Amino acid sequence: MAKSPKDSASNKVALVTGASSGIGKATAEKLLEKDYRVFVAARRLEKMRSLEALGAVSIAMDITKDEDIVCAVQRITVDHGGIDILINNAGYGFYGAIEDVPIDEARRQFEVNLFGLARLTQLVLPKMREKRFGKIVNISSVGGKVYTPFGAWYYAAKHALEGWSDCLRLETKPFGIDVIIIEPGGIKTDWGLIAADHLKKTSGNGAYANAANKTADIMAKSYSGEQLSDPSVVASVILKAVTAPKPKTRYHTGYGAGAVLMLRRKLSDRMFDRVVTSMM
Repeated sequence: MAKSPKDSASNKVALVTGASSGIGKATAEKLLEKDYRVFVAARRLEKMRSLEALGAVSIAMDITKDEDIVCAVQRITVDHGGIDILINNAGYGFYGAIEDVPIDEARRQFEVNLFGLARLTQLVLPKMREKRFGKIVNISSVGGKVYTPFGAWYYAAKHALEGWSDCLRLETKPFGIDVIIIEPGGIKTDWGLIAADHLKKTSGNGAYANAANKTADIMAKSYSGEQLSDPSVVASVILKAVTAPKPKTRYHTGYGAGAVLMLRRKLSDRMFDRVVTSMM
């Protein structure tokens, strides 16, 4: 039986950031399969050509540039009356010892992983409130609850994102807006390889060299192997969340996510420290 216009996803507009690869790209593909009107954003348009072929509209956006964010939201609002589903996926991790990572780089991680998506969210909220409908999905990480050596600035940004999302959820609930946090575990993307490379370049020499090089090698091996989950696993959970009448506040998925979060809940800080150290 054909869907009625009311039930169809075709009248819902979705924006996915960080859509040039990995989780963002897989999520856009899932939404397109379900007939959402999908806008995809990333810095490099050429990386989104395959999504355009499937029906997505691509937008060049650097999440750290306010003018890019404002233009994207204005364009979608003028043409389609606003954004119904926002997938805040853009993010990255620059690894290195706290002592070694330049503060400007630390600030950039917060700009990309928190402040950029916060600005984008501010701009989409008025139309969501007007419609009394909206789904805001923030891609956090198990790193929003746990920690390892050399990822301090990334983990700090993800911990901040979790708290920020909780506050946003309470503020927007009266307007029919759902705020959903996704906490992926180990996902097979280039993220870990890039982070490992940064770690070696930043702390591969000097006081932290021994532990940093070992950790980078473990990360590189892990992200080159077959154990990690495909990005489509996360995309399926995101689709489940945005289509649920009453979505959960948090979903975790992907390799090791459940086990790691359970250990964090049950173990003391010192005990968890020992687990992390033994793994690294």
